[in-house]
Amino acid sequence: MELSVGEVAKRTNVKVSTLHFYEQRGLIYSGRNAGNQRRYERSVLRRVAVIKAAQQVGLSLDEVAQAFEHLPKHQAPSKAEWERLATEWHDLLEVRIQKLKNLQTSLGSCIGCGCLSLEKCQLYNPDDSLGQLRPGSNLNV
Repeated sequence: MELSVGEVAKRTNVKVSTLHFYEQRGLIYSGRNAGNQRRYERSVLRRVAVIKAAQQVGLSLDEVAQAFEHLPKHQAPSKAEWERLATEWHDLLEVRIQKLKNLQTSLGSCIGCGCLSLEKCQLYNPDDSLGQLRPGSNLNV
Protein backbone atom coordinates (compact mmCIF):
# COMPACT_ATOMS: atom_id res chain seq x y z
CA MET A 1 0.00 0.00 0.00
CA GLU A 2 1.40 3.36 -1.00
CA LEU A 3 0.82 6.50 1.05
CA SER A 4 0.42 10.09 -0.04
CA VAL A 5 2.63 12.77 1.46
CA GLY A 6 -0.37 14.00 3.47
CA GLU A 7 -1.00 10.51 4.87
CA VAL A 8 2.67 10.14 5.86
CA ALA A 9 2.62 13.59 7.48
CA LYS A 10 -0.49 12.74 9.47
CA ARG A 11 0.74 9.31 10.60
CA THR A 12 4.20 10.56 11.61
CA ASN A 13 3.13 13.95 13.00
CA VAL A 14 5.65 15.64 10.70
CA LYS A 15 4.87 18.57 8.42
CA VAL A 16 4.66 17.97 4.68
CA SER A 17 7.44 20.51 4.17
CA THR A 18 9.65 18.51 6.56
CA LEU A 19 9.00 15.34 4.57
CA HIS A 20 9.99 17.17 1.38
CA PHE A 21 13.15 18.36 3.14
CA TYR A 22 13.96 14.81 4.29
CA GLU A 23 13.50 13.65 0.73
CA GLN A 24 15.80 16.38 -0.62
CA ARG A 25 18.44 15.24 1.89
CA GLY A 26 18.10 11.62 0.73
CA LEU A 27 16.69 10.39 4.04
CA ILE A 28 13.40 9.17 2.58
CA TYR A 29 12.29 8.33 -0.94
CA SER A 30 9.09 8.45 -2.91
CA GLY A 31 7.78 7.39 -6.26
CA ARG A 32 5.25 9.16 -8.41
CA ASN A 33 1.78 8.09 -9.45
CA ALA A 34 0.18 8.72 -12.85
CA GLY A 35 -0.81 12.21 -11.70
CA ASN A 36 2.86 12.93 -10.73
CA GLN A 37 1.99 12.99 -7.03
CA ARG A 38 4.43 11.62 -4.48
CA ARG A 39 3.72 8.14 -3.16
CA TYR A 40 5.62 6.54 -0.31
CA GLU A 41 6.04 2.91 0.65
CA ARG A 42 4.79 2.10 4.16
CA SER A 43 8.40 1.51 5.21
CA VAL A 44 8.93 5.28 5.13
CA LEU A 45 6.98 5.48 8.40
CA ARG A 46 9.74 3.59 10.22
CA ARG A 47 12.45 5.74 8.61
CA VAL A 48 10.71 8.92 9.76
CA ALA A 49 10.33 7.47 13.27
CA VAL A 50 14.07 6.71 13.38
CA ILE A 51 14.90 10.21 12.08
CA LYS A 52 12.75 11.82 14.77
CA ALA A 53 14.17 9.60 17.54
CA ALA A 54 17.72 10.34 16.40
CA GLN A 55 17.07 14.07 16.42
CA GLN A 56 15.61 13.86 19.92
CA VAL A 57 18.90 12.49 21.23
CA GLY A 58 20.98 15.06 19.37
CA LEU A 59 22.06 13.19 16.25
CA SER A 60 22.35 15.40 13.19
CA LEU A 61 20.62 14.73 9.91
CA ASP A 62 24.07 14.17 8.39
CA GLU A 63 24.68 11.38 10.93
CA VAL A 64 21.29 9.89 10.12
CA ALA A 65 21.97 10.11 6.38
CA GLN A 66 25.31 8.38 6.86
CA ALA A 67 23.66 5.54 8.76
CA PHE A 68 20.86 5.24 6.19
CA GLU A 69 23.33 4.89 3.30
CA HIS A 70 23.49 1.14 3.95
CA LEU A 71 19.74 0.63 4.11
CA PRO A 72 17.52 -0.16 1.13
CA LYS A 73 15.85 2.95 -0.26
CA HIS A 74 12.45 1.69 -1.37
CA GLN A 75 11.67 -1.14 1.02
CA ALA A 76 11.76 -1.92 4.70
CA PRO A 77 15.22 -2.88 5.94
CA SER A 78 15.73 -6.38 7.21
CA LYS A 79 16.17 -7.05 10.90
CA ALA A 80 19.90 -7.56 10.31
CA GLU A 81 20.17 -4.19 8.55
CA TRP A 82 18.40 -2.41 11.42
CA GLU A 83 20.66 -4.22 13.90
CA ARG A 84 23.74 -3.05 12.01
CA LEU A 85 22.50 0.55 12.23
CA ALA A 86 21.87 0.13 15.96
CA THR A 87 25.35 -1.27 16.47
CA GLU A 88 26.91 1.62 14.54
CA TRP A 89 25.03 4.14 16.67
CA HIS A 90 25.78 2.37 19.96
CA ASP A 91 29.33 3.72 20.39
CA LEU A 92 28.34 7.15 19.11
CA LEU A 93 25.51 7.33 21.64
CA GLU A 94 27.74 6.06 24.46
CA VAL A 95 30.15 8.96 23.82
CA ARG A 96 27.24 11.42 23.85
CA ILE A 97 25.87 9.93 27.06
CA GLN A 98 29.28 10.32 28.73
CA LYS A 99 29.52 13.95 27.59
CA LEU A 100 26.05 14.63 28.99
CA LYS A 101 26.98 13.00 32.29
CA ASN A 102 30.14 15.13 32.46
CA LEU A 103 28.10 18.24 31.79
CA GLN A 104 25.57 17.23 34.42
CA THR A 105 28.22 16.79 37.12
CA SER A 106 30.38 19.78 36.13
CA LEU A 107 27.80 22.43 35.38
CA GLY A 108 27.75 23.74 38.94
CA SER A 109 31.45 24.61 38.69
CA CYS A 110 30.57 27.33 36.18
CA ILE A 111 29.06 29.47 38.92
CA GLY A 112 31.76 31.86 40.00
CA CYS A 113 34.38 30.37 37.67
CA GLY A 114 35.19 33.69 36.04
CA CYS A 115 36.97 32.15 33.05
CA LEU A 116 35.18 34.52 30.63
CA SER A 117 36.51 32.49 27.73
CA LEU A 118 35.20 29.41 25.99
CA GLU A 119 38.79 28.58 25.04
CA LYS A 120 39.64 28.06 28.70
CA CYS A 121 36.31 26.68 29.88
CA GLN A 122 36.61 23.33 31.66
CA LEU A 123 33.34 22.17 30.10
CA TYR A 124 33.97 23.41 26.58
CA ASN A 125 37.72 22.74 26.56
CA PRO A 126 38.26 19.85 29.00
CA ASP A 127 41.85 19.15 27.87
CA ASP A 128 43.08 22.60 28.93
CA SER A 129 46.11 21.80 31.11
CA LEU A 130 46.07 25.22 32.78
CA GLY A 131 42.39 24.78 33.55
CA GLN A 132 43.31 21.71 35.56
CA LEU A 133 45.59 23.81 37.78
CA ARG A 134 43.04 26.48 38.57
CA PRO A 135 39.98 28.18 37.11
CA GLY A 136 40.21 31.62 35.60
CA SER A 137 40.86 33.41 32.38
CA ASN A 138 44.65 33.63 32.73
CA LEU A 139 47.48 32.37 34.83
CA ASN A 140 49.59 34.94 36.68
CA VAL A 141 53.12 33.61 36.85
